[in-house]
Amino acid sequence: MFQRLFGRQRRANRTITDALYGEIVAAARQPAFYSDWNVPDTPLGRFEMLSVHVFLFLHRMRNETGAAREVAQVLTDEFFADVELSLRELGIGDLGVPKRMKKLAKMFYGRTMAYAEALDRGDRPALAAALARNIRPDSGEWPEADALAGYVMEADRHLAGQGIEGILGGTIRYPQQTPEQEGGHPS
Repeated sequence: MFQRLFGRQRRANRTITDALYGEIVAAARQPAFYSDWNVPDTPLGRFEMLSVHVFLFLHRMRNETGAAREVAQVLTDEFFADVELSLRELGIGDLGVPKRMKKLAKMFYGRTMAYAEALDRGDRPALAAALARNIRPDSGEWPEADALAGYVMEADRHLAGQGIEGILGGTIRYPQQTPEQEGGHPS
């Protein structure tokens, strides 16, 4: 037990989750989301895109057991630690961080429920509505929400096709969105 907690296994798991989280962050930072699909390039907009990609990872891992479940939990913990660090970097003080973390966690889990329900039904319009409601709540009409919903559905299929062995080895690949793609369809 001590070997697992303090030894090589823990360092190996950390390396794997760091690699996975790096892929998630890279996917969430694809420039086309912000430049072509008008996701706000703000701390909250970046939180929303990171949340979408963490959700997609967790949705892929939802039926896995054993080590895969542990990796999913460690990655979730890493996500919230990263969010907390971002709050502190934005100048939120020690007294304000717990309150905001509670609010952001509630937001994240509410979104994951809405996204999962629409995704599991294959309901692109409901997914687009949920994305618009969460990512651009004050903008009224957001035509790019449908393209983002298409990306999320494609990313879900793409991740489902990746073997758990590769994921547990620290490799996960999201579809890349490039500016020249027509109609918002990911590669």
